[in-house]
Amino acid sequence: MSQLAPDDGRRSMAFADPDDPALTHLAVVGDTYTVLLSGEDTYVRDEIAAVVEAAGGRTVKVIFENAYLTDERKIRACELTAEAGAHFVKTSTGFGPGGATVADVALMRRVVGADMGVKAAGGVKDFASLEAMVAAGATRVGASAGVRIVQQSRGASPTTPSPAGY
Repeated sequence: MSQLAPDDGRRSMAFADPDDPALTHLAVVGDTYTVLLSGEDTYVRDEIAAVVEAAGGRTVKVIFENAYLTDERKIRACELTAEAGAHFVKTSTGFGPGGATVADVALMRRVVGADMGVKAAGGVKDFASLEAMVAAGATRVGASAGVRIVQQSRGASPTTPSPAGY
């Protein structure tokens, strides 16, 4: 593993090969999310900015676990992410207690504006929920029900069951 930033006891940013041309984007979650809850805004912004710099021009998505955040912290997280120069904000990892909501996607879009991406992840189980996320401002959607969603988008009855989860 290649360390991308000095380890200050709280930071751990590493991936297999930062020079690999197949590496086109980075998704960031972890200590930054935990510290976000504590209100250490400067640290959060600086951590994200360090990842953006280390990414060397690659797309950086910053993942929040919105289910754990108040609307005030979601807004602040979006502001800090934009200030740090990241390219996307994302609603969740898909492993937390809740996934994307239309309200969260709309809030994130309102805060980051048109120049950043918003990714809705977790809980998008069908074509109707995908359409609702896009209407709310999502520019990307992460869903484990991709086959089902495509089948529904084509007017076909889904041949695969909806995955368990949210």
